[in-house]
Amino acid sequence: MAKQQHHHHNNLAGWAPTSLQKRWLLALLIMLSVSTLVGFFIKSAFDSCDRPHSNFDVAASQKPVKVNSNSISIKTAPNPLSFMKSKLVLLVSHELSLSGGPLLLMELAFLLRGVGTEVCWITIQKPSETDEVVYSLEQKMLVRGVQVFSAKGQEARDTALKADLVVLNTAVAGKWLDAVLKENVPRVLPKVLWWIHEMRGHYFKLDYVKHLPLVAGAVIDSHVTAEYWKNRTQERLRITMPETYVVHLGNSKELMEVAEDSVAKRVLREHIRESLGVRDEDILFAIINSVSRGKGQDLFLRSFYESLQLIQERKLKVPSMHAVIVGSDMTAQRKFETELRNYVMQKKIQDRVHFINKTLTVAPYLAAIDVLVQNSQARGECFGRITIEAMAFQLPVLGTAVGGTTEIVVNGTTGLLHSVRKEGVTPLATNIVKLATHVERRLTMGKRGYERVREMFLEHHMARRIGSVLKDVLRKLKSHPHS
Repeated sequence: MAKQQHHHHNNLAGWAPTSLQKRWLLALLIMLSVSTLVGFFIKSAFDSCDRPHSNFDVAASQKPVKVNSNSISIKTAPNPLSFMKSKLVLLVSHELSLSGGPLLLMELAFLLRGVGTEVCWITIQKPSETDEVVYSLEQKMLVRGVQVFSAKGQEARDTALKADLVVLNTAVAGKWLDAVLKENVPRVLPKVLWWIHEMRGHYFKLDYVKHLPLVAGAVIDSHVTAEYWKNRTQERLRITMPETYVVHLGNSKELMEVAEDSVAKRVLREHIRESLGVRDEDILFAIINSVSRGKGQDLFLRSFYESLQLIQERKLKVPSMHAVIVGSDMTAQRKFETELRNYVMQKKIQDRVHFINKTLTVAPYLAAIDVLVQNSQARGECFGRITIEAMAFQLPVLGTAVGGTTEIVVNGTTGLLHSVRKEGVTPLATNIVKLATHVERRLTMGKRGYERVREMFLEHHMARRIGSVLKDVLRKLKSHPHS
């Protein structure tokens, strides 16, 4: 749907890079981007807005203490996970893919390896044949010193028994306990920390979560999701959640470096806009999610078309507006995506709507757009990391007023919220017009979003939150050692 690339270059802060320099800089930026945890190995894969990224080593604050002619002393803040040195941790992932949960668990693996933790990894569901994604991710872990075992072997059982901590990732991982540990389940449960990311109802099955009440604790990415799990497990399954910790996610150091580099952003913005055939003054509204009905691309396109009608009816003077959908994959969502493309053709807005294939390299698109739309439906996102990534790039966010988005976006300050389902189409259209017609409002909201990220959603914030949880769990284990 996108126009052909136009080759033109603008001066960037007084520096006009050559074509070769631009290609080199783009390659470097993309490789540095947190969005490329595995992009070096697989450049065409993509998953949801919970976009996890490369290892997020704690960004320790450094303050000069003493400066003289002979020496410079630097005081470094202690790593909040340093107490995990020499501990043995087993990470259990339901799958190994480019989706949010597995990549987020890999971040934890690398973070723990950074402080000297012995980390072992097992994947419950793996393809029968060699898979390029699985191979690349396993190699990434092996290079970082993470040991990778078979989920069903004796090695996995022995490691679970002697580990200081076992982390189950996602609700689905619960079925591994009985299937593999069998009679040893009671010995392992007291040291299990269960990290849950799911919001959809079909994960509430006793086969998955019957052992939840007996584990050391549960970690959930947002308060609203934690409350939902608490109520749902009691009402539907008649079981009680263990002690539950809410850990908001954080942007990596690598992403923040790109987001805070004005030259890098200008180069990326120009490159992407050239590839789309849009001008620098055009306004781009984008959804960056896997294309599926639950992410609301269909309703976003309806809102976008309605916003164009409102602008025409009110005879408002605004630059050309474009909708960008990053996450296209006709092989995975052929019926739904065909529906989207047919709608675009029917409404004759082909020149304004751009479908971008799935990719882990989101930083270039965040640099190129003007507004992020987070239109996830039903209960919304458990957290939605793409939201804090967009805010790092000083983008206002138009989001659904459900799920973790409500804990990230301050309505009217860092973005605007609208309701889910069809009832949200016109409010979203109205909000699109509001931001399209007020440049100052967009810039102010974007700046406030960036400030909120700096205050709450950086990797060292997340590391500190995770460290607090792990310390509490280990303290309880020491007080009540399992047999």
